[in-house]
Amino acid sequence: MTSSHKSRGAKFWPALGFAALAGSRATSGPAFLSQYLSQQALAPALAGSPLRFLAKPGATTALRFLIAGEFVGDKLPNTPNRIVPMQLSTRATSGALVGATVYKSKGGSALGGALVGALGAVAATYLTFYLRQAISQKTSTNTSLVGAGEDALVLGLGAALAKSQKQS
Repeated sequence: MTSSHKSRGAKFWPALGFAALAGSRATSGPAFLSQYLSQQALAPALAGSPLRFLAKPGATTALRFLIAGEFVGDKLPNTPNRIVPMQLSTRATSGALVGATVYKSKGGSALGGALVGALGAVAATYLTFYLRQAISQKTSTNTSLVGAGEDALVLGLGAALAKSQKQS
């Protein structure tokens, strides 16, 4: 495997992982990426970038409050489906943000990362929406209860993803 192939993978997979989280819960990708970045020395490539705000502890704290609100709001009966245009665009934007930040922090193109992140978040949005619907229908379980399980999965996967970045 060439070093450029390894380098691409070192950016692509984490960007896709954080973007997939954003597809499930829009604030989760940025929250877990911010948690990771705030505990590291600022990557030189982020130093002059507007994306560096995600590395600030204050951003991590704010995103934690937002994700808690999103977990609650997701269960409310008047909350629109995640695949309606406004919700989908929010998740795509969140995915683009984490993708751009991961790529930039690893010396890559923020634009390329944004594209990977946006597409990954959109794919995860549809996947998690239809999976949640199918589980609810097959098990005759209220979608809010399935959503609570999804929240637990997002928290576990997000923590594991952030922790795995420390080892790479």
